[in-house]
Amino acid sequence: MNVGKLLVAVCLCAMFALPATAGVSVSSPGSGSTSASPVHFVATASSSACAKGVSAMGIYTAPGKLAYKVNGAKMDTYLAMSNGTYNVVVQEWDNCGWSATAPLTLTVNGSSSGSGKTFSNLQKSGGWTGYALLPPSFGICSSCTSGGSKVSWSWIQGVSSPSMDGISTKSSYKGGTTQWADILWNNHLIGDFSSQGLPDFSKTLAPSLHNFTYDVYFWVGNVNDSQALEFDINQFVNGKSYIWGHECRIGIAGAMWDTWSNPGQHWVKSGVACNPISNAWNHLTINVQRTSDGHLLFHTITLNGKTATLNRYDTPTATNWYGITVNYQIDSNVNKTPYSVYLDKFTFTAQ
Repeated sequence: MNVGKLLVAVCLCAMFALPATAGVSVSSPGSGSTSASPVHFVATASSSACAKGVSAMGIYTAPGKLAYKVNGAKMDTYLAMSNGTYNVVVQEWDNCGWSATAPLTLTVNGSSSGSGKTFSNLQKSGGWTGYALLPPSFGICSSCTSGGSKVSWSWIQGVSSPSMDGISTKSSYKGGTTQWADILWNNHLIGDFSSQGLPDFSKTLAPSLHNFTYDVYFWVGNVNDSQALEFDINQFVNGKSYIWGHECRIGIAGAMWDTWSNPGQHWVKSGVACNPISNAWNHLTINVQRTSDGHLLFHTITLNGKTATLNRYDTPTATNWYGITVNYQIDSNVNKTPYSVYLDKFTFTAQ
């Protein structure tokens, strides 16, 4: 064996695996520190050897466990983590095939100031108010009632079948003279008009919450009866409106997820398929975040065990409202045919 050639080969391999000009800088959390959950990760990456720049960054909370990934050379996220000690690796990948890592040891102990809130079985909770949205503007119809002729709807709680636990809720579009009417249900959880006993008069709770999870099971006899199903998370703090709107477009524009543009006031195509199953319980989990620099992050959508990572950022708009609300909406059938959607095990978590 030629030792010289072997050494050259090893050196070349090392050089191509990680150039000296590629690196990751983690400003939060510090290595060896103790943090409450959710943990605030802030990091940047560089790779001057690659003219195309950094492609993405990620957080490994254990070997082979990629807990978070974002496109670009900047990372600013809150990550929910269980108590314990972790050997975390923050990694960057550039567009030339280079990669660099920054390892750190982290102890997680407790939750951030105990401010996290979880609302369970929201489908049977009080506080739900239904509204009709009529074309062409699809604003709220102030004169419409649930039994009106333009469009009618119902919200029936404590349904035993179909149900996963005997307490599902039946939401129904019941037709009417308006062909394209939609029905929106809204619940104020924290802040103004709170249905959960959390008026937050000091206005300290809602601003402390950054990470939100909308988790629900829904059942439709024939999913093609619906034009679309919509699931929204809304936060109004510091004079800003953050609306994370998610629409599963079933009967219009293809079976696809769209997300809401706050400043543009229109839907943005995600390219992610949305194909719920008829006559079965569908499990939906949505994860979003208000970033530390005041932007919206549409993070992930998981439907029936399949997760799509969006990582789309958006900008808030101005508002006088205060608090946190959730929305749920069903859109009309093309033929104005009545149909129902059942909800169960509806959980919302704010951290």
